[in-house]
Amino acid sequence: MNVLQENYRVKFVEGVNNMHFNEYQIATRETDLGTGERHNIKPTWLYYVLGVGGETGELLEKIKKHFRDDYGVMTDEKKKEIIKEMGDIQWYLARLADAFGIKFNDVAEENLKKLLSRKKRNKLHGNGDDR
Repeated sequence: MNVLQENYRVKFVEGVNNMHFNEYQIATRETDLGTGERHNIKPTWLYYVLGVGGETGELLEKIKKHFRDDYGVMTDEKKKEIIKEMGDIQWYLARLADAFGIKFNDVAEENLKKLLSRKKRNKLHGNGDDR
């Protein structure tokens, strides 16, 4: 097990501890109802991209209301709502990775490697993917 896997584990309620991103990705297959032939979505991965967009909008709405209704004071209730929306985005990202044959652990690891490299080179600020 590498350092990233050891230090960045995903924990779930219902007694499932230390689940890795790949395990989560596989578990999401159980609840995937949106890409069957009867849905007529082609390519099938489009469903997941639309889901990421929709759930991201819902997360933004929760955060907007956090400021509008709660004046920026984080309540336990608001935190739970935000966690749920973040989980929905994570689900769609895991399904999208699965559709492309990408291991979800690889997504997380590559992202951290990229960001740590940028930090080391003092390139966290700025624009562009290849900084």
